[in-house]
Amino acid sequence: MIGIDTNLLLRVILVDDPRQAAAARDFIAGNCSAGDPGYISNIVLVELAWSLAKPYALSRARIADVIEQILETAQLQVESSTDVAAAVREYRAGSADFADCLLGRSNLTAECSHTVTFDRKAAKLTGFELLSDG
Repeated sequence: MIGIDTNLLLRVILVDDPRQAAAARDFIAGNCSAGDPGYISNIVLVELAWSLAKPYALSRARIADVIEQILETAQLQVESSTDVAAAVREYRAGSADFADCLLGRSNLTAECSHTVTFDRKAAKLTGFELLSDG
């Protein structure tokens, strides 16, 4: 299995650098298969969501669509697909960042009773608790 970095996914999704986009597409097509998929870590997905939201200003719905498409791609294996799928649903429906959605889901899977935060948007997610600062 080969790990895939965020910048390869960004090139394939955005095609903002045609040469790199073609190279990334060709690499994935030639080196990743359903039997030997490319590996997408949770960190890569968090970086991807942040990059698509901030510098590229894609909508939450479009970002959620992109991550769902990655989950459905047989040539790619996502680190914790069940947590990622649940995080995408929360991200699509709420206002918290994708990183917070995935963090909360990952912590629940790790059997944390809850995740404590000062972030009011994250505190609305399943498994979060808002900590008062006074």
